Amino acid sequence: MSGIPLGVLDLVPVPSGSGAAEALRHSIDLARQTEAFGFARYWFAEHHLNPGVAGTSPAVVLALTAAATSTIRLGSGAVQLGHRTALSTVEEFGLIDALHPGRLDLGLGRSAGGPQGRSAGTAAPDAAPVVDGYAPNGLRIPARFSFAHLLGHPRVALQQQLLNLPGARPQDYAEQIDDVLALLRGDYRTPEGLEAHAVPGEGADVQVWILGSSGGVSAETAGRNGLRFAANYHVSPATVLEAAEGYRAAFKPSAELDRPYVTVSADVVVAEDDAAARELATGYAPWVRSIRTGEGAIPYPTPAQARALPWTDADRALVADRVETQFVGSPRTVADHLERLQEATGADELLITTITHGHADRVRSYRLLAEEWARRA
Repeated sequence: MSGIPLGVLDLVPVPSGSGAAEALRHSIDLARQTEAFGFARYWFAEHHLNPGVAGTSPAVVLALTAAATSTIRLGSGAVQLGHRTALSTVEEFGLIDALHPGRLDLGLGRSAGGPQGRSAGTAAPDAAPVVDGYAPNGLRIPARFSFAHLLGHPRVALQQQLLNLPGARPQDYAEQIDDVLALLRGDYRTPEGLEAHAVPGEGADVQVWILGSSGGVSAETAGRNGLRFAANYHVSPATVLEAAEGYRAAFKPSAELDRPYVTVSADVVVAEDDAAARELATGYAPWVRSIRTGEGAIPYPTPAQARALPWTDADRALVADRVETQFVGSPRTVADHLERLQEATGADELLITTITHGHADRVRSYRLLAEEWARRA
């Protein structure tokens, strides 16, 4: 596994009994520590109306974290373009880049329920065969999960109402990406020939990434523009292979890249041994359940709190694909899983997201993984 970097994806989780301020302080501390452990990147996700997640604005948290770190690359995983304009996104990252040049990754995603874009519905090429729920090398590839039960959910509708600009025409996602790239290059023009120059932002030294969970519009947009791509195994493990292959099939060399470049995310909990790690991960299933029911992420429970929550066969089925694909165990156990993920997807990097109730346990998980990964280099 020599040469395969590890990065961090942080949702800024709020543990039960805590609050947003402590969660933010812990995330900034984790960024400092993972920088020292040798992780290559530290990305913040964007989520809204979730009591258990404080990462509502990647740009704001990135600015705070940039001032507390010095070498690790910092980025968004991802800015949801359905909630903001191309100009506001470029200006926000331009502001941070002005004081911390050359360290930013601008990860761009498409918010749920947004316009599909001009390549929607394009089938991805066949990925590696999956037999009985496993890739040829043994990586677990579960059945597809459907979010159809959330269509029309009051909380989802409220989120769209509060985040979308009243009266604004929803913009095609691929068009938004084109606008972001044009504003960064400084060659943005309207069809009528009007110029726009983002200052700060124009000429910012940022790496642009596209995040996607399938081989559809996000993968195609990343490939068509010759951008880096992040495939979400931790969000949609069923479609990670088609996402990576869809991106590679659509890739065209650019001034930025001459070949496809992929990072793949994974949910991970590491402890000294498998049993200790399983205990730390006890809260994961009810936490995922709270998201998938439309309730919104609950504050992350302690193991004892998680065991006390009511649980049904329907609950188990609701979260089975995510629980089965969370890598939990000793450093050796988890590193073996990650090597399998990298081999199956051909990833150039891996992006690790870890949530535990205790901050020290989360820091230790990243440290133990980094030490094991370094031994295998």
